[in-house]
Amino acid sequence: MEVHPQRKRRRNPDAGIGYLFIAPSIIGFSVFVVYPLVTSIYYALTSWNGVSAPTFIGLKNFAFMFHSDPSFWPSLKATGLFVLMSVPTSLILGLALAMLLNRKIRGIRMFRTIFYLPVVLPAVATLTLWKFIFDPRFGFANELLSALHLPTSLWLGSYSMALPSIVIIGLWGVGGTMIIFLAGLQAVPQELYEAARLDGGGNWTILLRVTLPLISPILFLQLVMHIIGSMQAFVQPAVLTAGGPGFSTDLFMYNIWQNAFQNQAFGFAEAQVWVLFIAIILVTVFTFRLSSMWVYTEEGTE
Repeated sequence: MEVHPQRKRRRNPDAGIGYLFIAPSIIGFSVFVVYPLVTSIYYALTSWNGVSAPTFIGLKNFAFMFHSDPSFWPSLKATGLFVLMSVPTSLILGLALAMLLNRKIRGIRMFRTIFYLPVVLPAVATLTLWKFIFDPRFGFANELLSALHLPTSLWLGSYSMALPSIVIIGLWGVGGTMIIFLAGLQAVPQELYEAARLDGGGNWTILLRVTLPLISPILFLQLVMHIIGSMQAFVQPAVLTAGGPGFSTDLFMYNIWQNAFQNQAFGFAEAQVWVLFIAIILVTVFTFRLSSMWVYTEEGTE
């Protein structure tokens, strides 16, 4: 039986050029993603103040975090409450504004611009302004409540009202959510609305049976983005409350910043980053699993 010699693979002369073109992306990904990821895992297992050489301590950072750190569980609770309060309110208000501005009337573009304008304003300057508005002694919020003969509040200075106050302030930037919902609403075929009205459907029925199912992929995208963004919120407590009163607004990302740059416990902060990362992954996966029950595509639910 004749055995044919193994043929040598012919080299593609363009392969080298292809590797040359993708080299910048590979180098950039390795330097800015892979290397920081690997070093972050290492530093999370060390005691490091950011200056001297890190000392390997194994899982002690995680053990201290879960068992001995007085701020870990309150910070986790504050972050969870912030997500539960801010995400639904932002989505509902953004969708309501989008539906209100999804009309063909004179001057509607001006109103869309007005509602979107707060999104492009500097966050720190805006939050500083809101801090003065919610000042318990001279703020406009209490002045308005007093004029209406309603009870005033300590707002950001109250243990029970500080976190809801931050949520209320966050609604100032709901224009970003509104504009994405508006794009989704304008993509819904008008023929479906006309058919629903011919069948006797009212506004509420059309909203539940036509509008929400057709924009459910956009609603799901907004939900995921808002959850991830809320779990990483930092600027609000940093500018408005410094995590107080108590631990009421000590959001987890702000707590990480405190341990890293105020307490110089960079190794411990790296361990906290990994806990936050895993928490975000778990919540996101859970959200994706639930999406099959309510997100509609052309074939039906996902």
